[in-house]
Amino acid sequence: MNAPTSPAAFAETAAPREHLLPHELPDALDWFPQAKVLSLDCFDTLLWRDTHAPTDVFTMLPGITPMQRRHGEAVARKVSGFAHGRNEVSIGEIYSQLMPRATQAQRDTAIANELDAEAKACFAFAPTVELMRRARARGMQVIIVSDTYLDAAQLRTLIERGAGADVAGLIDRIFVSSAYGQPKALGMYREVLRKLSAKPHEILHIGDNHGADVIGVGAHGVCTLHLQQFLPELVQQLRLEAGIGAMVHPISKAVTAAQPHRATLAAALPLQETAAGRLGMAVMGPILTGYDIWLRREAEALAAKHGGRVHWLFLMRDGWLPMRMHAARGDAASGFTAHPIEISRFTATASSFTDEREVSRFSDEQAGTLAEALGRQLLLPPEDIARICNTPTQEEACYALMQEMRKTPRKRATVAASRAFAKRLIAHVRAVADPAPGDTLMLVDLGYNGTVQNRIDTVLAEALDVHVAGRYLLLREANMPGLDKRGFLDVSHYDDFALNALTANVSVLEQLCTTGMGSVIDYTEAGDPIRRANEIAPEQAAIRHAVQEGAIAFAHAQNDIALRGDCGGDPVDLWRQAATAVMARLMFMPLDHELAVIQSFEHDVNLGGSDHRALFDPATARTGLRQQGLFYLNSSERMYLPAELKGQGLAPRLTVLAMRRFGLPFNFADFTDKTVELPVIFADGQTGNVVEQTIAASATHDGFYVAAVPMGEARYGIALRLGAQFEWVELDSVRIMPQADFLSENLPSIDRHITPEPLLEGIERITPRLLRCHNPAGFLMVNPPTQVARREPLILLVAFRPLTDD
Repeated sequence: MNAPTSPAAFAETAAPREHLLPHELPDALDWFPQAKVLSLDCFDTLLWRDTHAPTDVFTMLPGITPMQRRHGEAVARKVSGFAHGRNEVSIGEIYSQLMPRATQAQRDTAIANELDAEAKACFAFAPTVELMRRARARGMQVIIVSDTYLDAAQLRTLIERGAGADVAGLIDRIFVSSAYGQPKALGMYREVLRKLSAKPHEILHIGDNHGADVIGVGAHGVCTLHLQQFLPELVQQLRLEAGIGAMVHPISKAVTAAQPHRATLAAALPLQETAAGRLGMAVMGPILTGYDIWLRREAEALAAKHGGRVHWLFLMRDGWLPMRMHAARGDAASGFTAHPIEISRFTATASSFTDEREVSRFSDEQAGTLAEALGRQLLLPPEDIARICNTPTQEEACYALMQEMRKTPRKRATVAASRAFAKRLIAHVRAVADPAPGDTLMLVDLGYNGTVQNRIDTVLAEALDVHVAGRYLLLREANMPGLDKRGFLDVSHYDDFALNALTANVSVLEQLCTTGMGSVIDYTEAGDPIRRANEIAPEQAAIRHAVQEGAIAFAHAQNDIALRGDCGGDPVDLWRQAATAVMARLMFMPLDHELAVIQSFEHDVNLGGSDHRALFDPATARTGLRQQGLFYLNSSERMYLPAELKGQGLAPRLTVLAMRRFGLPFNFADFTDKTVELPVIFADGQTGNVVEQTIAASATHDGFYVAAVPMGEARYGIALRLGAQFEWVELDSVRIMPQADFLSENLPSIDRHITPEPLLEGIERITPRLLRCHNPAGFLMVNPPTQVARREPLILLVAFRPLTDD
């Protein structure tokens, strides 16, 4: 896709008298002062739906599948064309073909069900309604001209039910193609003109379909404006959301493609002048709007169940943007209060060591963690950490710390320090929220395991005499702690594989939601937070702020964009489906202009230290694909792997999504369907024997192959006779690793890999990567490594790409 069009550039390409953007609708009459009649298309001009496509509504038809409904309409149109010479059909004709043996009463019931489904999905687009009001204020006639299988009475009723009686009351007349047997593109407007007293040039018609509403209507001398609903990049985004949603949602909802944010983005996105603002509005806005709608319902349920006041405690730092979105959408009902609370995983864990058993349990669970970080978490004095960790290797330091933590005096010291830490944390909660006994503390966070709540739920409940509830954007618990936890997206709505897929790339959400303050590492006796320094670059902070401002702008726009009747469905379910699709799309199919915004982002690991990592690195994925092919996608645990696949096409990203969404058990062989044979010489370092065999090098990605050659326990020297097959070769990498790492579906430990310098015989190195084989005997030689940490079978991996003179 080309670089996204800026709103200004998009507007410049749109001549005012030819087309307009959605937010310009209210002013359209100013361009046509001679107009006496305002003529509007109905669907996607006046009435919009909460779905990606009109046919997505068919998933809500009881007892009828979307395929059956579409087939019935196709047959009805075919029969009408051949038998009656008509290009349009009525909904009655559609259901006659769909339900040929049903009684008329049964068909009428089915038609009523479809109209009910439409009424639940439809709403009036506020800019269009404002245009209609201005037209009526000028004394103009307002008409609807629609290509639809509904009759005029059915369509008016639908408008009244979906948009409200006030909106329907603005309409003087309705014309539908089903009544005339032809759509706007084929001459319907000729019949409309016969019914009107106005001359063609005194009519302004606006619609979203260029062929029907501009070419078809304009052919009769009517003034027309094409409503261009979306910026070009938004068209792609919404399409991808619909497709990915079909993969992520439960099968019963696979094709609903709920998009209640669609109209808001159509109206408000062109007003965002920066790419960062557009990212915030188009992605973070819909996700967090749905989350906040659900949170308000959850707060009401908690108040009804437990009584007292519900305190919304937004966990800093990732709760920063959810808190701002909550404020932007308007205050909750009385009885609720919202506060930013600074409780990190580090401070929650430091407060949780209530007895020696808890210290031992935590120490054992964290075995293998970096010794210095674990020592800090266990509240050891800095001088003791330095002494214990003063070992030649990290492995030895971890062992020394584990031994230290088995000592009773050390465990008692940690418990004492933890109790003092917990008092300071409680003082912080009192200073921020001052809950009364019997109140509820609703912890609000992105998720996804609720570790903070796991650590301090009991501490808070006992110290403050309150109920603690965790309400998370995304909840996928690693165990069953038995606490009051729920997620906007959790196991009650999605299976384990879907939740695992959504949590795989959650770091991108965290970085867009967080704030610039450093992570809290302690508190004063009065409860004031003590933070470590914020080491995120100012440039990243500025970009993040712009993204968040775009999300806030979405919240403001969303409040006013849709005018609904009394037939709307459950907004929580609607927004849950939409938010899931938006989130999954960002995680697995990020667009180029979005990655350009966050390409320099770093992610800080909130464990009381200052570890920062690049959010994504395309070079890493490119190397992984060349060395392992698509199997790399199954084994890699990068923070934002789909972003690293930028430039590799749709297939790798779709593969990542499918494997993680469905937990596909594929291995290296399943991804390989092409090989080349290479003669290989094995030189036994123990016996001195030399043997030549043929191996199959497997195709990986982008024309590369990988030759995987076993070396035993550092026993064999390997010579790949590249000259036997190729003259020119691009050499990507030469690596030695344990065979278990190569065959594992888990991310291998890089520090166990060796990168040897190969010897070349009969092969000339033209550049560091380009090799020329001068004769068929030319080979690349790798000797067995002399120093290996442990005795285990090794494998040599040579990634290369054959080149030709073409």
